[in-house]
Amino acid sequence: MAKVKIIETALRDAHQSLIATRMRTEDMLPIIEEMDKVGYFSLEAWGGATFDSCIRFLNEDPWERLRLFKENVKKTPLQMLLRGQNLVGYKHYADDVVKEFVEKSYENGIDVFRIFDALNDSRNMEMSIKTAKAQGAYVQGTISYTISPVHTIESYVDFAKKLEAMDCDAITIKDMAGLITPMMAKDLVIALKEQTSLDVNLHSHCTSGLTLMSYQAAIEAGVDLLDTAISPFSGGTAQPPTESVVAALQSTQYDTGIDLAQLNIVKNYFAELAEKYQGLFDPLSSKVDTDVLRYQVPGGMLSNLVSQLKQQDAIDKYEEVLNEIPHVRKDLGYPPLVTPTSQIVGVQSVMNVLMGKRYENITKEVKEYLKGAYGKAPAEINMDLYKKALGDEEPITCRPADLLEPELESARKEVKEKDLYTKEEDVLTYALYPTVAEKFLKGEAVAEEIPEPKTNYTSSNIPNAYDVEIDGEVFNVKVLPTGYMEMEPDSGKVKSSVENGLHSTMQGMIVKLKVKVGDTVEEGDAVAVLEAMKMENDVKTDRAGKVTEILISEGDTVEKGSVLMVIE
Repeated sequence: MAKVKIIETALRDAHQSLIATRMRTEDMLPIIEEMDKVGYFSLEAWGGATFDSCIRFLNEDPWERLRLFKENVKKTPLQMLLRGQNLVGYKHYADDVVKEFVEKSYENGIDVFRIFDALNDSRNMEMSIKTAKAQGAYVQGTISYTISPVHTIESYVDFAKKLEAMDCDAITIKDMAGLITPMMAKDLVIALKEQTSLDVNLHSHCTSGLTLMSYQAAIEAGVDLLDTAISPFSGGTAQPPTESVVAALQSTQYDTGIDLAQLNIVKNYFAELAEKYQGLFDPLSSKVDTDVLRYQVPGGMLSNLVSQLKQQDAIDKYEEVLNEIPHVRKDLGYPPLVTPTSQIVGVQSVMNVLMGKRYENITKEVKEYLKGAYGKAPAEINMDLYKKALGDEEPITCRPADLLEPELESARKEVKEKDLYTKEEDVLTYALYPTVAEKFLKGEAVAEEIPEPKTNYTSSNIPNAYDVEIDGEVFNVKVLPTGYMEMEPDSGKVKSSVENGLHSTMQGMIVKLKVKVGDTVEEGDAVAVLEAMKMENDVKTDRAGKVTEILISEGDTVEKGSVLMVIE
């Protein structure tokens, strides 16, 4: 048996899972040279949600982060997570964008590409794997692991054989939700080792409490690589602690060869960092939650779900949303819950709960998924839902990217016309996230502040409605996300601040206006598109009438309850 190699996730997945990917580059750089001395197989430091988070929340250039990492890491390979044809976004991009993105990622410092597809559709991984291999990179072909009636050891081995035929260097079992049991870990690793010639890597999360037992079973079955996180950013929805795994294997045939004293230097630094970010650690994503075995929500999705429900002032709906997720997943043919399908399923589940009725508002992404734009669903989808969403529209049966026209040149033209171009990587940033990237590249983005740790209240029990007595008269007062309050004696209702105003049902960014002043609309018409929770949602009218005033513009961020337009 060869020694087990360790992949450290503190710079990407650990903080994506625990603090919604909010760790700043300036906080990673001081320790990265010490991490380079540890003897890790690789440092997972880029990709996943880090790219989006940099430009959306941190006002940082993700390409600059990667370059700084490469300047300071001399021995240890840098690794990224790549979503196949989705790259680091939430939809398929044209082949020309995929090719250039992979080339630029390698050029700026990525040595190891972990490439997956949310549906385990190998067609969606062809271009990124082929391009990464052409650069000379090490490629981990990845199985998105989940549990369903159609996901079996045989199906996973068949998929792994396709990845081996595509010239991958290793197979990663990506267990996003921490669902893999010790028995399954053992049997799957043995099957992969026996039926392919590739190294096998197990990646899991501690959400269910099973993971360290499953890692031990995988080790005894011959696993070659394991993903871990330095202890202050381990556990809960992140990976098992690096130090614990290294210590457990010392003086055995699986000894990692890593020096615990050097790890302690890294641990002490991240312990201080955890204090700085304490306000972002949510109890819901920092502890074992065995309910994950029922609703199968992965670590990154769970912390983002908590964050998104807080943004929507709906954290009290948390349990309801978790119970809704398995229903939506079944309707969509049991997709593994990993980006972007985790967002697609998660956001539709939130919408179903917030609207009070299942599929009252079907997101654009769910419609695209049902049509086959993301690839082939693992199992049969709910055809009643398909008809409601798409009517008689024919599904896509070819490789989805074959239907996409080249996108890079038009993105380059727009970036230059808008005077946003400083380097070629800016074109890729814009191609991936046009609305968010434009704001960032213009220098208009503002970094979020790190919140102070909560002392007395959790977000779910801070009151936002009060009865206030003034001169003997009782007023019901509700504090709104928009920052103002209005009172109405005894009614318990909050007045609208604009007569005939159409209010936003959620917080987000206006990406498209579909009407102009003077237009006549019917009840249920889509009048705008709101990007909320990284998905696009139609804003529909609650009445028929004439649009007399529009109070928002494309690119504006609105709060839940904000008045968007007046419809009389």
